[in-house]
Amino acid sequence: MSDPNCIFCKIVAGQIPAKKVYEDDQIVAFHDIHPWAPVHILIVPKQHVPSMVEVTEADAPLLGRMMAVSPRLMRELGVTNGFRHVVNTGRDGGQEVMHLHLHVFGGPRPWLKG
Repeated sequence: MSDPNCIFCKIVAGQIPAKKVYEDDQIVAFHDIHPWAPVHILIVPKQHVPSMVEVTEADAPLLGRMMAVSPRLMRELGVTNGFRHVVNTGRDGGQEVMHLHLHVFGGPRPWLKG
């Protein structure tokens, strides 16, 4: 399932370029175009899920996959002294793109935000 108007669905489909760092059959990870930290990637499910509000218990393996791949990606990107995970949910939660995504931030501080 995808949304033809969703920028992340377009990245998943290869219609919009992204600096990808990982891809498998369930998720894709790429660098944020407006990073808040020296390393700032987004991990996005290939299936269009608008936000955490729509997540059910059936999505637990997908969410686990998103979290489980992040430490390896951060190591591969040179982050060795810790990192942070953030999922913004809904407009009031700071979500700007209505497609579930996990921000992973790392690198030397200070960061621009957070």
